[in-house]
Amino acid sequence: MSAISCAGLTHDYPGPLRAVDGIDLSLREGELLAVIGPNGSGKSTLLKCLAGLIAPTRGEVFLAGERLAELDGRARARRIAVVPQFLRALHDITVLDFVLGGRYAHFGRWSGPGRDDREVVGCALEAADVLDLAERLMSELSGGQRQRALIARAIAQEAGVLLVDEPTSSLDPEHQIQVFELIARAVADARAALVVTHDLNLAAQFATRVLLVDAGRAVADGSPGEIIAPGVLAPVYGASLRFGTVRGDDGRERPCVVPCRPAPGG
Repeated sequence: MSAISCAGLTHDYPGPLRAVDGIDLSLREGELLAVIGPNGSGKSTLLKCLAGLIAPTRGEVFLAGERLAELDGRARARRIAVVPQFLRALHDITVLDFVLGGRYAHFGRWSGPGRDDREVVGCALEAADVLDLAERLMSELSGGQRQRALIARAIAQEAGVLLVDEPTSSLDPEHQIQVFELIARAVADARAALVVTHDLNLAAQFATRVLLVDAGRAVADGSPGEIIAPGVLAPVYGASLRFGTVRGDDGRERPCVVPCRPAPGG
């Protein structure tokens, strides 16, 4: 059974503007699905619908066969962890308390965090490389540090489904890889992850599946080798991509993409 799925998912913004147009999707435990596509293609709106942050105009979202719309907030938080693209400044909260807040759905109704919760949070802080920032205020962090704190909170939540929106946009290359490695390890631990990203090379390196969306529609869904290819991406992204392959540490060849403007007359 799918960890999370949707059928005929459609979302219209006022105008009307159709941001998501009839997407069918099924994601199982052990899958890391990278959602790619141009700006304005509906990627983040799709994620918000799957997370229950906005209601679809049409269609349904299911968690292991249960209708997401019928679950209350605590039930959703135990099963879905969301890493947003942007976070409003949290001036008076430490990184430790912010990450600990990801455990709220596991607390008893009349009790706070226990020893187990604090152990989980400590492991999450260490895994996301923010343990040394635990006593810092969230407002004091750089954009990249704050993004890693968001990842730590999602890990601490111990949900079976991770929905992650542009997790590497403020990070240096080393931390970009670390974040995707974190997500990949979570998937290996019987979770499912959907990651919205503009980084085609990170998608090629870490995803088990890639979904290409354009104008709110699912254009192609398959392995990185099937999707990160000229015949699939060029009709959506245009001609300013150059394709090749790179051999990873595991010896496997993976596709890679470089943006490059064609030479005049070339």
